[in-house]
Amino acid sequence: MTRRKVVAAGAGVVATVGLGGTAFAANAFDGEGRNKPGGSTADSSSAPEECYRLTSETVEGPYYIDADKIRQDVTEDREGIPLLLRIKVIDSETCRPMRNAAVDIWQCDAVGVYSGYEDMGNGDGGPAPTGPPPTGDPSGPPPGGGHQEPTDDTRYLRGTWRTDKGGFVTFKTVFPGWYRGRCVHIHTKVHVNGEWTDAGYEGGNTCHTGQFYFDEESVLATTVLEPYASNTAERTTLDEDAIYDGNGAQGGLLKLRYDKRDIAKGVRASLTVGVDPEATNDGQGPPPQPSTSASPSASAS
Repeated sequence: MTRRKVVAAGAGVVATVGLGGTAFAANAFDGEGRNKPGGSTADSSSAPEECYRLTSETVEGPYYIDADKIRQDVTEDREGIPLLLRIKVIDSETCRPMRNAAVDIWQCDAVGVYSGYEDMGNGDGGPAPTGPPPTGDPSGPPPGGGHQEPTDDTRYLRGTWRTDKGGFVTFKTVFPGWYRGRCVHIHTKVHVNGEWTDAGYEGGNTCHTGQFYFDEESVLATTVLEPYASNTAERTTLDEDAIYDGNGAQGGLLKLRYDKRDIAKGVRASLTVGVDPEATNDGQGPPPQPSTSASPSASAS
Protein backbone atom coordinates (compact mmCIF):
# COMPACT_ATOMS: atom_id res chain seq x y z
CA MET A 1 0.00 0.00 0.00
CA THR A 2 1.23 3.46 -0.81
CA ARG A 3 0.38 6.62 1.06
CA ARG A 4 -0.71 9.74 -0.73
CA LYS A 5 -2.42 12.83 0.51
CA VAL A 6 -3.61 15.82 -1.45
CA VAL A 7 -4.94 19.17 -0.31
CA ALA A 8 -8.57 19.57 -1.29
CA ALA A 9 -8.32 23.20 -2.33
CA GLY A 10 -11.29 24.07 -4.46
CA ALA A 11 -13.13 20.84 -3.61
CA GLY A 12 -16.41 22.73 -3.64
CA VAL A 13 -16.30 23.32 -7.39
CA VAL A 14 -19.69 22.66 -8.96
CA ALA A 15 -19.99 19.54 -11.10
CA THR A 16 -21.08 21.42 -14.20
CA VAL A 17 -18.29 22.46 -16.52
CA GLY A 18 -18.34 24.58 -19.64
CA LEU A 19 -17.16 24.06 -23.20
CA GLY A 20 -16.83 26.98 -25.54
CA GLY A 21 -19.15 29.17 -23.51
CA THR A 22 -21.84 26.51 -23.17
CA ALA A 23 -22.62 24.61 -19.99
CA PHE A 24 -22.70 20.83 -20.07
CA ALA A 25 -24.10 18.87 -17.13
CA ALA A 26 -22.32 15.83 -15.72
CA ASN A 27 -24.54 13.49 -17.81
CA ALA A 28 -23.71 15.27 -21.07
CA PHE A 29 -22.05 12.13 -22.41
CA ASP A 30 -24.94 9.71 -21.95
CA GLY A 31 -24.67 7.43 -24.95
CA GLU A 32 -21.00 8.35 -25.35
CA GLY A 33 -19.32 7.25 -28.55
CA ARG A 34 -22.50 7.09 -30.64
CA ASN A 35 -22.96 9.49 -33.52
CA LYS A 36 -26.22 11.39 -33.56
CA PRO A 37 -28.28 11.06 -36.79
CA GLY A 38 -27.77 14.09 -38.99
CA GLY A 39 -25.05 15.54 -36.77
CA SER A 40 -21.83 17.02 -38.13
CA THR A 41 -19.63 15.31 -35.58
CA ALA A 42 -16.52 13.18 -35.82
CA ASP A 43 -16.18 9.99 -33.76
CA SER A 44 -12.63 8.63 -33.71
CA SER A 45 -13.58 5.15 -32.51
CA SER A 46 -17.10 3.76 -32.79
CA ALA A 47 -16.32 0.18 -31.74
CA PRO A 48 -17.74 -0.72 -28.30
CA GLU A 49 -15.27 -1.28 -25.49
CA GLU A 50 -15.31 -4.58 -23.64
CA CYS A 51 -15.39 -4.23 -19.90
CA TYR A 52 -13.18 -7.23 -19.21
CA ARG A 53 -10.20 -5.70 -20.99
CA LEU A 54 -7.58 -3.92 -18.91
CA THR A 55 -6.63 -0.54 -20.29
CA SER A 56 -2.98 -0.42 -21.35
CA GLU A 57 -0.45 0.69 -18.75
CA THR A 58 2.33 3.12 -19.68
CA VAL A 59 5.29 4.79 -18.05
CA GLU A 60 4.60 7.81 -15.86
CA GLY A 61 6.97 10.11 -17.73
CA PRO A 62 9.23 12.75 -16.23
CA TYR A 63 6.70 15.52 -15.50
CA TYR A 64 4.12 14.14 -13.05
CA ILE A 65 3.42 16.34 -10.01
CA ASP A 66 1.43 14.53 -7.32
CA ALA A 67 -2.08 15.99 -7.17
CA ASP A 68 -1.43 19.63 -6.42
CA LYS A 69 -4.85 20.75 -7.66
CA ILE A 70 -8.22 19.21 -6.76
CA ARG A 71 -10.33 20.60 -9.58
CA GLN A 72 -12.25 19.79 -12.73
CA ASP A 73 -11.34 22.90 -14.72
CA VAL A 74 -7.58 22.72 -15.25
CA THR A 75 -7.37 25.32 -18.04
CA GLU A 76 -6.21 28.39 -16.09
CA ASP A 77 -4.91 30.91 -18.65
CA ARG A 78 -3.96 28.44 -21.39
CA GLU A 79 -5.24 29.21 -24.87
CA GLY A 80 -6.46 26.44 -27.13
CA ILE A 81 -9.45 24.54 -28.43
CA PRO A 82 -11.83 23.78 -25.53
CA LEU A 83 -11.81 20.09 -24.61
CA LEU A 84 -14.34 18.39 -22.35
CA LEU A 85 -12.81 15.09 -21.22
CA ARG A 86 -15.14 12.52 -19.66
CA ILE A 87 -13.70 9.26 -18.35
CA LYS A 88 -15.54 6.25 -16.93
CA VAL A 89 -13.50 4.03 -14.60
CA ILE A 90 -14.66 0.42 -14.20
CA ASP A 91 -13.42 -2.77 -12.57
CA SER A 92 -12.22 -4.80 -15.56
CA GLU A 93 -13.32 -8.10 -13.99
CA THR A 94 -16.79 -7.23 -12.70
CA CYS A 95 -17.59 -4.36 -15.10
CA ARG A 96 -18.84 -2.35 -12.12
CA PRO A 97 -18.11 1.38 -11.98
CA MET A 98 -15.37 2.46 -9.60
CA ARG A 99 -16.92 5.06 -7.31
CA ASN A 100 -14.84 7.67 -5.43
CA ALA A 101 -11.61 6.88 -7.29
CA ALA A 102 -9.14 9.76 -7.61
CA VAL A 103 -8.25 10.48 -11.23
CA ASP A 104 -5.25 12.65 -12.17
CA ILE A 105 -4.66 14.22 -15.57
CA TRP A 106 -1.70 16.28 -16.78
CA GLN A 107 -0.73 17.46 -20.25
CA CYS A 108 1.26 19.99 -22.25
CA ASP A 109 -0.32 23.15 -23.63
CA ALA A 110 -1.00 24.00 -27.27
CA VAL A 111 2.68 24.72 -27.97
CA GLY A 112 4.01 21.63 -26.21
CA VAL A 113 5.03 23.03 -22.81
CA TYR A 114 4.29 21.43 -19.42
CA SER A 115 3.51 23.54 -16.38
CA GLY A 116 6.12 23.18 -13.66
CA TYR A 117 8.74 22.63 -16.36
CA GLU A 118 8.53 25.70 -18.59
CA ASP A 119 12.32 25.94 -18.75
CA MET A 120 12.34 22.63 -20.61
CA GLY A 121 10.40 24.14 -23.51
CA ASN A 122 8.99 21.74 -26.10
CA GLY A 123 12.24 20.40 -27.51
CA ASP A 124 12.16 22.75 -30.48
CA GLY A 125 10.64 26.19 -30.07
CA GLY A 126 11.62 26.46 -26.40
CA PRO A 127 14.99 26.46 -24.64
CA ALA A 128 17.58 23.98 -25.84
CA PRO A 129 17.17 20.51 -24.31
CA THR A 130 19.57 19.61 -21.52
CA GLY A 131 20.17 16.09 -22.74
CA PRO A 132 20.21 13.97 -25.92
CA PRO A 133 17.06 13.50 -28.03
CA PRO A 134 14.69 10.83 -26.64
CA THR A 135 15.28 7.27 -27.83
CA GLY A 136 13.45 4.00 -27.27
CA ASP A 137 10.28 4.83 -25.35
CA PRO A 138 10.28 8.62 -24.92
CA SER A 139 7.82 9.66 -22.23
CA GLY A 140 8.13 13.43 -22.30
CA PRO A 141 10.00 16.35 -23.83
CA PRO A 142 13.79 16.24 -23.65
CA PRO A 143 15.67 15.27 -21.58
CA GLY A 144 13.23 12.36 -21.10
CA GLY A 145 14.03 9.47 -18.79
CA GLY A 146 12.95 9.33 -15.14
CA HIS A 147 11.05 11.84 -13.05
CA GLN A 148 12.28 15.42 -13.15
CA GLU A 149 11.86 17.83 -10.26
CA PRO A 150 9.68 20.87 -11.09
CA THR A 151 11.57 23.98 -12.15
CA ASP A 152 8.79 26.54 -11.51
CA ASP A 153 5.51 27.04 -9.65
CA THR A 154 3.09 26.94 -12.60
CA ARG A 155 0.43 24.20 -12.47
CA TYR A 156 -1.87 24.76 -15.44
CA LEU A 157 -3.37 21.75 -17.24
CA ARG A 158 -3.07 19.55 -14.15
CA GLY A 159 -5.79 18.37 -11.84
CA THR A 160 -7.39 15.61 -9.79
CA TRP A 161 -11.07 14.82 -9.31
CA ARG A 162 -13.21 12.01 -7.91
CA THR A 163 -15.40 9.62 -9.86
CA ASP A 164 -19.14 9.69 -9.18
CA LYS A 165 -21.40 6.71 -8.41
CA GLY A 166 -21.40 5.79 -12.09
CA GLY A 167 -17.60 5.80 -12.26
CA PHE A 168 -17.52 9.02 -14.30
CA VAL A 169 -15.17 11.97 -13.94
CA THR A 170 -15.19 15.07 -16.15
CA PHE A 171 -12.44 17.62 -16.77
CA LYS A 172 -12.45 20.90 -18.66
CA THR A 173 -9.15 21.49 -20.43
CA VAL A 174 -7.78 22.38 -23.89
CA PHE A 175 -6.82 20.16 -26.80
CA PRO A 176 -3.12 19.42 -26.16
CA GLY A 177 -0.33 20.30 -28.54
CA TRP A 178 2.80 18.29 -29.27
CA TYR A 179 6.53 18.23 -28.65
CA ARG A 180 9.51 16.45 -30.14
CA GLY A 181 9.35 12.67 -29.91
CA ARG A 182 5.71 12.18 -28.89
CA CYS A 183 2.27 12.21 -30.47
CA VAL A 184 -0.55 14.31 -28.98
CA HIS A 185 -1.63 12.83 -25.64
CA ILE A 186 -2.84 13.40 -22.06
CA HIS A 187 -1.37 11.55 -19.07
CA THR A 188 -3.56 9.98 -16.38
CA LYS A 189 -3.42 8.06 -13.12
CA VAL A 190 -6.21 6.31 -11.22
CA HIS A 191 -5.98 5.89 -7.43
CA VAL A 192 -8.36 3.56 -5.57
CA ASN A 193 -8.95 1.93 -2.17
CA GLY A 194 -8.16 5.21 -0.41
CA GLU A 195 -10.39 7.64 1.43
CA TRP A 196 -11.61 11.14 0.64
CA THR A 197 -11.38 13.34 3.74
CA ASP A 198 -11.54 17.06 4.49
CA ALA A 199 -7.82 17.10 3.74
CA GLY A 200 -8.19 15.42 0.35
CA TYR A 201 -7.50 11.81 -0.74
CA GLU A 202 -5.47 9.54 1.52
CA GLY A 203 -4.05 6.03 1.28
CA GLY A 204 -4.94 3.44 -1.32
CA ASN A 205 -2.98 2.37 -4.37
CA THR A 206 -2.33 3.67 -7.87
CA CYS A 207 -4.00 0.99 -9.97
CA HIS A 208 -3.51 2.60 -13.39
CA THR A 209 -1.00 4.87 -15.09
CA GLY A 210 -1.82 5.56 -18.70
CA GLN A 211 -2.21 8.03 -21.53
CA PHE A 212 -5.11 9.22 -23.69
CA TYR A 213 -4.55 9.67 -27.42
CA PHE A 214 -6.12 11.59 -30.31
CA ASP A 215 -6.68 10.36 -33.86
CA GLU A 216 -4.66 11.93 -36.65
CA GLU A 217 -7.67 13.57 -38.34
CA SER A 218 -8.48 15.62 -35.26
CA VAL A 219 -4.85 16.61 -34.67
CA LEU A 220 -4.44 17.77 -38.27
CA ALA A 221 -7.55 19.92 -37.88
CA THR A 222 -5.88 21.75 -34.98
CA THR A 223 -2.57 22.42 -36.73
CA VAL A 224 -3.97 25.24 -38.88
CA LEU A 225 -5.33 27.14 -35.88
CA GLU A 226 -3.52 29.35 -33.41
CA PRO A 227 -1.79 28.83 -31.05
CA TYR A 228 -1.16 25.32 -32.44
CA ALA A 229 0.04 26.69 -35.79
CA SER A 230 2.87 28.53 -34.03
CA ASN A 231 4.25 25.29 -32.57
CA THR A 232 7.38 24.61 -34.64
CA ALA A 233 8.34 21.35 -32.92
CA GLU A 234 8.54 18.32 -35.18
CA ARG A 235 5.30 16.39 -34.78
CA THR A 236 5.15 12.62 -34.23
CA THR A 237 2.00 10.95 -35.57
CA LEU A 238 -0.06 8.40 -33.66
CA ASP A 239 1.28 5.55 -35.82
CA GLU A 240 4.88 6.71 -35.26
CA ASP A 241 4.61 7.04 -31.50
CA ALA A 242 6.70 4.64 -29.41
CA ILE A 243 4.30 4.58 -26.43
CA TYR A 244 0.86 4.10 -28.04
CA ASP A 245 0.37 0.35 -28.52
CA GLY A 246 -2.09 0.52 -31.42
CA ASN A 247 -4.92 -1.13 -29.45
CA GLY A 248 -7.53 1.54 -30.02
CA ALA A 249 -9.72 2.28 -27.02
CA GLN A 250 -7.95 -0.35 -24.93
CA GLY A 251 -4.69 1.46 -25.64
CA GLY A 252 -6.15 4.83 -24.65
CA LEU A 253 -7.51 6.15 -27.99
CA LEU A 254 -10.26 8.63 -27.14
CA LYS A 255 -13.68 8.81 -28.75
CA LEU A 256 -14.01 12.34 -30.08
CA ARG A 257 -17.05 14.37 -31.05
CA TYR A 258 -16.71 17.75 -32.74
CA ASP A 259 -17.99 19.78 -35.68
CA LYS A 260 -15.81 18.83 -38.63
CA ARG A 261 -16.46 22.23 -40.16
CA ASP A 262 -15.12 24.07 -37.13
CA ILE A 263 -13.14 22.15 -34.51
CA ALA A 264 -12.40 25.48 -32.81
CA LYS A 265 -15.90 25.34 -31.30
CA GLY A 266 -14.69 22.59 -29.00
CA VAL A 267 -14.21 18.85 -28.68
CA ARG A 268 -15.87 16.27 -26.45
CA ALA A 269 -13.67 13.30 -25.61
CA SER A 270 -14.66 10.14 -23.76
CA LEU A 271 -13.31 6.73 -22.87
CA THR A 272 -14.00 3.82 -20.54
CA VAL A 273 -10.91 2.82 -18.54
CA GLY A 274 -10.83 -0.75 -17.23
CA VAL A 275 -8.64 -1.21 -14.14
CA ASP A 276 -7.64 -3.90 -11.67
CA PRO A 277 -8.36 -2.22 -8.31
CA GLU A 278 -6.00 -4.56 -6.46
CA ALA A 279 -3.02 -3.93 -8.73
CA THR A 280 -0.27 -1.35 -8.31
CA ASN A 281 0.66 0.32 -11.59
CA ASP A 282 2.54 3.48 -10.71
CA GLY A 283 4.30 3.84 -14.07
CA GLN A 284 7.78 3.55 -12.57
CA GLY A 285 8.82 0.40 -14.41
CA PRO A 286 8.25 -1.06 -17.88
CA PRO A 287 4.52 -1.22 -18.68
CA PRO A 288 2.94 -4.69 -18.44
CA GLN A 289 1.44 -6.28 -21.52
CA PRO A 290 -2.29 -5.55 -21.84
CA SER A 291 -4.60 -8.42 -21.00
CA THR A 292 -6.70 -9.84 -23.83
CA SER A 293 -8.31 -12.76 -22.02
CA ALA A 294 -12.01 -12.61 -21.28
CA SER A 295 -13.59 -13.10 -17.89
CA PRO A 296 -16.35 -15.76 -18.08
CA SER A 297 -18.72 -13.54 -16.11
CA ALA A 298 -18.02 -10.38 -18.05
CA SER A 299 -20.25 -8.84 -20.70
CA ALA A 300 -19.73 -6.03 -23.20
CA SER A 301 -20.07 -2.48 -21.92
